[in-house]
Amino acid sequence: MSKLKLLAVFAHPDDEAMGMGGTLVKYAAEGVETHLICASRGEMGWFGAEEQNPGWERLGQIREEELRNAIKEMGMTSLSFLDYLDGQVDQADHTEAIEKIVTHIRRIKPQVVVTFPHDGNYGHPDHIAIGQFTNAAIVCAADASYNTSSGLEPHRVSKLYYMVDGENFINLIAPYMSDMTFPVDGQLRGESPWKEWMVTTRIEMSEYCHTAWRAIRCHKSQLATLGALAEMHEDAAVAVLAMQGAFFRAFSLVNGGRTVEDDFFAGLR
Repeated sequence: MSKLKLLAVFAHPDDEAMGMGGTLVKYAAEGVETHLICASRGEMGWFGAEEQNPGWERLGQIREEELRNAIKEMGMTSLSFLDYLDGQVDQADHTEAIEKIVTHIRRIKPQVVVTFPHDGNYGHPDHIAIGQFTNAAIVCAADASYNTSSGLEPHRVSKLYYMVDGENFINLIAPYMSDMTFPVDGQLRGESPWKEWMVTTRIEMSEYCHTAWRAIRCHKSQLATLGALAEMHEDAAVAVLAMQGAFFRAFSLVNGGRTVEDDFFAGLR
């Protein structure tokens, strides 16, 4: 087996640490190459007083720096941007976006890819779009007839996972969060927890959550989104993070069945 490699594909800076920081730290600490593709720089994600808003261009620079600090804290191998604008990922040219991700897949050659599920966890259009682009890119990356300007050889991903929020985790954090709904196209969207029986994979990473919490704290401009969780004592915050680690195995070429996995690389090691 060649060196184990994990690729996460998300939409914004902070998706990685807040969504699955403990898991990424765990695999990086175990010697797995952990790579991140981020679709945007989060340019529109300002949560402070409006008169203090630095503007989208400067905010993008701030959030990129925060992400680089978080990546370093987690021990990840690489970071790549797709250079789309925050809030407009779903409006990106799909052919271009897919080709960009294919190029990264063929360059990195990961066995495992993790991205957002079909609902984007809570209906965020950018999350939904990057998940769809990633699904398509995995198919295209393995197709010898799909050519890109990079000229890289095809690569077949062995396993695809969706990062999901289980009911138990959402029930735990909901009292500490502000309103988790927001309007899109005249409809109200919000968190849609996955039933516990839907979770195919649970990663035990509690011993790595102190590092994950430090990575989250690197995203200083985004801590307001955590509500009261951001003000928790570190030990309490770590206990909350330890309840993450829920994933849905969207496809696997090496294993199956309803036994809950405890390792992304089950069937590959």
